[in-house]
Amino acid sequence: MIPSHVLAALALAAAFAAPCHAFEAGVGEIRIAAPESGRNLQVTVWYPARPGGEAVLVGENRVFDGAPALSTAPLLEGRYPLVVMSHGSGGRIQGMSWLAAELAKAGFVVAGPNHPGTTSGNSTPADTPKLWERTQDLSSVIDRLATDPQFSSVIDRDHIGVVGFSLGGAAAMEIAGARANLEAYARYCDTYKKWDCAWYAGGRAYVDDRPIEFDKVDLRKIDRARFEQSNLDRRVKSAVLIDPGLAQAYDAQSLKEIAIPMAFINLGSPGTIPAAVIASGLAALAPHASYATVAGADHFSFLPECKEGGAELLKSFGEVDPICDDGDGRSRGDIHSELIDLVRGALQRTLKEPS
Repeated sequence: MIPSHVLAALALAAAFAAPCHAFEAGVGEIRIAAPESGRNLQVTVWYPARPGGEAVLVGENRVFDGAPALSTAPLLEGRYPLVVMSHGSGGRIQGMSWLAAELAKAGFVVAGPNHPGTTSGNSTPADTPKLWERTQDLSSVIDRLATDPQFSSVIDRDHIGVVGFSLGGAAAMEIAGARANLEAYARYCDTYKKWDCAWYAGGRAYVDDRPIEFDKVDLRKIDRARFEQSNLDRRVKSAVLIDPGLAQAYDAQSLKEIAIPMAFINLGSPGTIPAAVIASGLAALAPHASYATVAGADHFSFLPECKEGGAELLKSFGEVDPICDDGDGRSRGDIHSELIDLVRGALQRTLKEPS
């Protein structure tokens, strides 16, 4: 999982900036009020667009390059599969635009929320294990897009997929039918002291873009019934899971019962992938699963391309993780190209091709 303090000290409010060219991926934002959960969601939507609108860069900030799209561009007529997308812990959905925009160009409507409690500047260890909240967010996005006056006419409600990265991959696992085991997760963190488990150990978190200090999180005090409940949404017909979190915590029988295609992708070569996210064993259990690795990548390779000087700026804010370093000399742009091919191909096979 991405440590939640990543970029929290940066001013990330400006998600868009103007580039010099227009592109065929439209982009807009909607808000979803969910009184039953108390979670108000900021949702970014990418979609196949007709010419028009304003050229923007989505996710542009002081560290990362943005991805080009057309703000307020008119929808291209047609019927398109819907893909809901879930970002990693401490990330933002706008940072997945390099992938989402390419999916929109390929004929998908893509929508993802910034998850309250695990989004940059608003992320705490106590909120991190509450995957039932993330899956509810994704289901709320499906509810809204299926009835939204602007998008409902172009969405093919029989072909809905999910793409998740890291903690978002865990949410995608669960909305597809996987169930987690609390004791298994707690035992894993009893001995594993890196990644997500290090995040629970105590230190600094962020609420409303302000740093707070927190004590160690006792995983065994989490609401067990909620942690282990089924969060299956049967409307989801395909899942792509990139470095999915909680990899050591899933109930094996629940994986064997998943009825939809599952495309697992790990960032890195075999032998280099952290235990926190390794997915080969998960893919072996799911009956309709594929598994791929991306050589020369690491977990942070899924983040947007860094600007010149971005790594130094992160260090000046106290960031210790190699956010801008892909570890094996391969460019992040090249890694992204491979990932786009893998994700787009999986979704085209499962949501577009005749079954």
